[in-house]
Amino acid sequence: MTTHGPDASTELGETPPRVLLYSKPGCHLCDEARAVIETVCAELGEQYDEVDISSSEALTSRYGEEIPVTLVDGVQHDYWRVDPERLRSALTGAV
Repeated sequence: MTTHGPDASTELGETPPRVLLYSKPGCHLCDEARAVIETVCAELGEQYDEVDISSSEALTSRYGEEIPVTLVDGVQHDYWRVDPERLRSALTGAV
């Protein structure tokens, strides 16, 4: 797992990033999702983690047909595409 964002260093006891991106290398949709997530998280001062599903048979089995998959606060938020407004709303609580 890799942490990204304004303060990318995490230490034991810190709150984990609110956004998690499941991806795999060579996935153009993952590249697009990452760009949106990076932009929105930077705007809001949030961090995100990215997990390569190809490192785990269980993750590949679960998410292999849906990547990229985005979770916000531990709940699946999007798959295939990330809408910046929808992500921003989820992170700010705006409806």
